[in-house]
Amino acid sequence: MAVSAMWQPELESLERAPLERLIVERMRATLARVLAEPAWARRLSGVRPEQITRVEDWRTLPFLTKDELRDAYPYGLACSRAAGYRRIQMSSGTTGNPILNPYTAADVAQWGEVMARCYVAAGVGPSDVIQITPSFGLFTGGFGFHYGAERLGAMVIPTGAGRTALQLRLMRDLHATVLTAIATYPLRLIEAAREERFDLGSLSLRVGILGSEMWSDELRARIECELSVRTFDIIGMTETGGPGLGIDCAARAGIHVWEDHYYPEIVDPATGAVVADGTEGELVISTLTREGLPLIRYRTHDLTRVVSRARCDCGRTALRLDRLRGRVDDMVIYKGINFYPRQIERALLKHAGVSHEYQVVIDTEGGGERMTIHVETEPGCDPTIASRIRRDLHDALALSPEVRLCPPGAIERAPGKAVRVVDRRPRQ
Repeated sequence: MAVSAMWQPELESLERAPLERLIVERMRATLARVLAEPAWARRLSGVRPEQITRVEDWRTLPFLTKDELRDAYPYGLACSRAAGYRRIQMSSGTTGNPILNPYTAADVAQWGEVMARCYVAAGVGPSDVIQITPSFGLFTGGFGFHYGAERLGAMVIPTGAGRTALQLRLMRDLHATVLTAIATYPLRLIEAAREERFDLGSLSLRVGILGSEMWSDELRARIECELSVRTFDIIGMTETGGPGLGIDCAARAGIHVWEDHYYPEIVDPATGAVVADGTEGELVISTLTREGLPLIRYRTHDLTRVVSRARCDCGRTALRLDRLRGRVDDMVIYKGINFYPRQIERALLKHAGVSHEYQVVIDTEGGGERMTIHVETEPGCDPTIASRIRRDLHDALALSPEVRLCPPGAIERAPGKAVRVVDRRPRQ
């Protein structure tokens, strides 16, 4: 593959040795920034920036957890107050206090920079028309895509979330070439097009930049086929400043993490020890250039592995992570068997006639546990497919659920991220 275009080639293609020197320099600057705050100084008592002489020294610092960020609401671990905060973004806070991230002017600029890199890695440029379907509000998605598009000089259609019929009309009439969305939103577009008898062939889309949810390779293939696009998997979270932490490129050899801005580690979820490259574990992220809410060794709960630290075929040298495979806290334990929803999805989508819409329901009956997988199928689908799915799940995961085939539209659609598992078992 030929070397692709880059937004900042001098940084995106930096050789490993000078890149690591830059990382160490920014680690020290981050430590100096947080140690000026009393709450951080207490957390990192005895730590001094000059103790970091190589990237491995970072491992001696304590982890930061989601609970600590929640307990610090609103500004307990915030920094750079003197610079002035220009805006805030915030997590949903569905389980306790929300996580609030204040942005300085430099943080907003940094966000635009990494998002511009992501766009260019996906082959997007100034001549593109970008339809932004994530919401504009406290959720970080919409604004991040907007800032990156402005940096590129591309045209933006800032539709935000919902109003799917209008989304399709604008997409067609304004000749949108790039769709940005949470990973399952293209499925809503496809369904709406069928209901409205909208011709997806009338669209000019060529690129889909999708994230915010786990989505399997099988689901990716279906989206690409239905919408005639090339998709790119973008990662990021409220805590790190939003989408833009990394993206895969056309080589599809892993997700590039912009190491001059974010330092990733993969650790054993149980022990916290850093694992060898190629071994799956929990992603830990440190921010190296964020001012308002710097993160030092933040445990994301996302599961992945380091694919490579070598130069990619696209020319970029940033390390590559595998696509996120699930979350530590999304793991389901059923009758002593551990599995992730994405593993169910992969098994289902291997079968023709099976929809991308499914839901795993676990409940109790007669003192025991019962798992039922509800999956929508296309009209005329062979009903014996249920037994084949059950056999595949037994072979792959040692699961023996009941598989119920449903007509299209039978499973309730969540307004945001898809709800794949409904666990009705009593809490211990």
